[in-house]
Amino acid sequence: MAAEKLQFQAETKRLLDLVVNSIYTNKEIFLRELISNASDALDKLRIENLTNQGLVGEDYEPEIFVKTDQDNKTVTVSDNGIGMTREEVIENLGTIAKSGTKDFLEKISGSEDTAQELIGQFGVGFYSSFIVAEKVEVVTRKVGTDQAVMWSSDGLGEYTVDDCEKDSCGTTVTLYLKPAFCEGETDFLDTYALERLVKKYSDFVRYPVKMTFSVQRPKAVEETEKDKEVAEDENVETKEPEMETVLETRIVNSQKPLWTRNKDEITKEEYNNFYKQQFRDWQDPLDVLHVKAEGTTEYTALMFIPKKAPSNLFMPEYETGIQLFARHVMVMDKCKDFLPDWLRCVKGLVDSPDLPLNISREVLQENADVKTIGRSLAKNIYKQLGKMLKDDREKYEEFWGEFNQTIKFGLYNNPFDTKLVETLKDLLLFYTSKEDKLSTLAEYVERMPDFQEKIYYITGKDVEDIKKLPQMELLTERNIEVLFLLDPVDEFILEQMKQYAGSNFQSIKRNNFSLEDEESQKAQTEIEALNKDNEELLQDVKEAIDDQTVSEVKLTSTLKSGAVCLVSDSNSPSLAMEQVFTIFKTPGMKAVRILEINPKHPIFETLKKLHVNGKDSQDFKDISNMLYNLALFLEGYKPSNPTAFVNKITDLLTKQ
Repeated sequence: MAAEKLQFQAETKRLLDLVVNSIYTNKEIFLRELISNASDALDKLRIENLTNQGLVGEDYEPEIFVKTDQDNKTVTVSDNGIGMTREEVIENLGTIAKSGTKDFLEKISGSEDTAQELIGQFGVGFYSSFIVAEKVEVVTRKVGTDQAVMWSSDGLGEYTVDDCEKDSCGTTVTLYLKPAFCEGETDFLDTYALERLVKKYSDFVRYPVKMTFSVQRPKAVEETEKDKEVAEDENVETKEPEMETVLETRIVNSQKPLWTRNKDEITKEEYNNFYKQQFRDWQDPLDVLHVKAEGTTEYTALMFIPKKAPSNLFMPEYETGIQLFARHVMVMDKCKDFLPDWLRCVKGLVDSPDLPLNISREVLQENADVKTIGRSLAKNIYKQLGKMLKDDREKYEEFWGEFNQTIKFGLYNNPFDTKLVETLKDLLLFYTSKEDKLSTLAEYVERMPDFQEKIYYITGKDVEDIKKLPQMELLTERNIEVLFLLDPVDEFILEQMKQYAGSNFQSIKRNNFSLEDEESQKAQTEIEALNKDNEELLQDVKEAIDDQTVSEVKLTSTLKSGAVCLVSDSNSPSLAMEQVFTIFKTPGMKAVRILEINPKHPIFETLKKLHVNGKDSQDFKDISNMLYNLALFLEGYKPSNPTAFVNKITDLLTKQ
């Protein structure tokens, strides 16, 4: 096929500009990325060969080779892995084949810190080559094919693809270095400097990384009888041997799997470097869990909780899964059957001698050892999170800020899994009215006064806005703590859980809300009498409101200075739930709305005076609708007729 000159995808071109000019402050990282890509290619070939034996010969030995060329100013990283076809080269190197790319680019355009956090989450490490190279060439040949392909680009907007020759399968990436990286502290032509980088970033790659070095050693000469006699004569001064320069190829990485070592001997830096190398992240992990289990089922697991959640964590294309090894050999890259879906944030690997090397997904799903390992591993992660919450609250709150949705996801999707619910509910954190910091449910219950029997909560979008809601005044005055539910899913979870430590959850936006103390019970008795005395007035207010979804209008003892509020019936979806159902267009899921009026507010006296003139008077209807619309505003709703509402306010102001 003839040579083609192609344009980078628009997003790819923009990304290249960001990579070269702002994202990567650590220039040396390019070598880690290229070695990681080579390791991935070898993994893919190994796995492919398990199910399609005969792709490689019996004498095949996987390897990665790094070399420099002083004359041409190049660094080359090559592998004998799976390789790529022409189509795969164009797809993988000319296009960022990820949904959400535009959103990603918008985020990393904001600041260098944000860019550093996000770049590793989008698998675009290959482009780091252009930080140090003015030109990059890729020669590759897919295993099982005869045709090789060359890809070449200067990273400025175009690339060329052409057919070429290559003796074996695999990929060779050649970087033509910029002058700035051929001397001084950033001299990447120095083989010993590159060796140090391999040991720093890629020491645990499970394939041999080879390099060739120029070394000095004594020149081999044929020894004569006379030379032997001279050597035996102690009085004769020994001559220094003549030296020569020879090329020596050696493996520069340890290849020993980190997880096979005793965890007491592994440093934090080694864990961090392994994680970044193995899972292509640019930040250290937030936490590490290293488990070695012996007994009926033997396995070793190395789990990592990332510091930052990927932006597509809950998108359909996000690939969950744990790397699966059998006797230190990778047999599956994305095994989705080990951990429950709510633990999708966890990255890691499992190595077990009890699993077959040729395991398939179908076999995996039926394998008893896999199920045993999965259950055990999930329990260990639960314990690790609980330990983090207890011993390192700051770190746990950092985890919560990134991954709270995963825990909520686990609770919401498994309401009948009693053991899981009991475990996860202790990991929940909420802001409350008591302190400007996050609190567990256990901490809330511990602070409850003796008379309080329920756990009170209120929904809203912002802590400061919630504090100003009229329903909060009474509880603030009585020093009763309230959970603030800022996430739409929070109320669904509490409704499913029903209670914690014997105390039922109670929304203060429900019509059945009341405090349990003697003063509140007395006020409740009085308000019931007032409702009865004003039954006709309240019924007429309901009929005057131009919204048939209002099921009841009543007086309340739970408001202090506020005039009105809107609550929902305890047997219907809440107002917050209704808004979520509306977003997802769920039919029929409506809150039964109840308008509550403060009988101590002057507006109630105004209502009574207007009602004397009859329920059909325009002023009575206007005030009734005005009160309802004000209550709607407090709950984040728009009036059914915003224009009429604004005009009515204008009329009232004009009368003043």
